[in-house]
Amino acid sequence: MTPAKSKATHLLAAAMAAVLLAGCSGYQPAPKAFHEAVMQPYRLDAGDRLRVTVFEQDGLTGSYAVDQAGYIAFPLIGAVPARGRTLQELEGNIAASLRQGYLRDPDVSIEIDRYRSFFIMGEVGQSGQYSYVAGMTVQNAIAIAGGYSPRANQRNVDITRNINGKIMTGRVRITDPILAGDTIYVRERLF
Repeated sequence: MTPAKSKATHLLAAAMAAVLLAGCSGYQPAPKAFHEAVMQPYRLDAGDRLRVTVFEQDGLTGSYAVDQAGYIAFPLIGAVPARGRTLQELEGNIAASLRQGYLRDPDVSIEIDRYRSFFIMGEVGQSGQYSYVAGMTVQNAIAIAGGYSPRANQRNVDITRNINGKIMTGRVRITDPILAGDTIYVRERLF
């Protein structure tokens, strides 16, 4: 083999290796904000169902759903913006609105009745939409979805998450926590 052919063969091999590695370059580790979002107070969004208690006001106490527009329809005060707010912020907003001509000193308490769903796709037994439970990990979500398929990459997954109105995707370990509204994608293993 001539030196020119040898050099061309090495360049071709290097180019092929680069192409193969480029196929794997979809890897994107989770941004720092991904992990910080898990430590933040829960932010409400469409699909959450809330149990609102206005003490000594049975007519106002009840379950309310956050609609697609991000509001809850509350008696007397109408549509109350809930999307992106914490439970404490929403309690304060409802109490302030009720103080404006309806109740003298309303005492409002809110708790999550049902979290919005999470979604799981890819190499699992049954892709779909599932009910979120506080404290879930990726591994719990995969178990709920029927476990791994025979072709699944069982080391890590990609999660798409809405963080402060920005949609982000990153790769996380299966022991990482998930949040309500996350979309989990279990990839196929290469070998």
